[in-house]
Amino acid sequence: MMLGRSDAGLSHRQQGLLLTGGGALIMSPDALLIKLAALPDAEILMWRGFLSALGFLVIALARYGRGTLAAYRRSGGTGIAVALLFSLTTCGFVLGNQYTKAGNVLLILAGAPLIAALLSRAILAERLPCRTWLSIALCMLGIGMIVIDDTGAGSWVGNAFALMAATTLALNFTLCRRRPGVDMSPMLVFNGLIVGCGAALFLLLGDGGIDMPPIDRWLLVVLLCLFIVPTGVTLLQRGPLYLPAAEVGLLLLLEVVVGTLWAWWLLGETPAPIALVGGGLVLGTLVTKGLYERRLELRLRSAVASR
Repeated sequence: MMLGRSDAGLSHRQQGLLLTGGGALIMSPDALLIKLAALPDAEILMWRGFLSALGFLVIALARYGRGTLAAYRRSGGTGIAVALLFSLTTCGFVLGNQYTKAGNVLLILAGAPLIAALLSRAILAERLPCRTWLSIALCMLGIGMIVIDDTGAGSWVGNAFALMAATTLALNFTLCRRRPGVDMSPMLVFNGLIVGCGAALFLLLGDGGIDMPPIDRWLLVVLLCLFIVPTGVTLLQRGPLYLPAAEVGLLLLLEVVVGTLWAWWLLGETPAPIALVGGGLVLGTLVTKGLYERRLELRLRSAVASR
């Protein structure tokens, strides 16, 4: 008896860890590149929407080919809700970074695993082991250490947008768990179109119109929105196929920690000792939890094989 192992020799859970962790690492420069692009709110949202929609469509066509339309039909009403929720997540994340420091956004986004755990318990009656709750608590403590010097600088508007991003992301992952085995990532094309069209309409109705950004900023936007966002988010969106929503959110904290490291390195920021301790706590917790659960998985396989 094989416990959900794939042809590649990876268990169901291991596939989820690789997909989600990989997606989080790919998305780690997101906040940094938004800051470096330094475009007005509506412009960055428009380009992010349209370019990411194109990237998501290319990925869907490459994965499903002639079965792409069938993949969309399988998503159903839940897929539409996922697209709408991720549109709010995108707006909340981008606008949060526009109106407050990245550290504030990252701190609030770190609450996504806890929100996802509470929603999963309320909506899906999904029970989580004590070690997952402990890991969430330790990781949130670590994230708090990383951004503790940043928390007093943000506006309430930026903090509110960041909270919207964390809540809608957690609800998105929870809804995906209601349709086990159904890949919702193709629906992200509509997320991009919703965000892009909304922002473009705002610009057209305003006085400024739509202008091309300077070439150096445009290249940053293309790198982020056409390549990084579609690839990373597609992997993250597939996470709930393999893992509980709270654990997907927990692995998402890799983006927070590594994204902060990107900012330290490329922006020349000097991390405080407490921030280094916090980053070590998050990474150490995730690694320890992964190794412990890998050991439990091997024990279970051994017990099943010996029957």
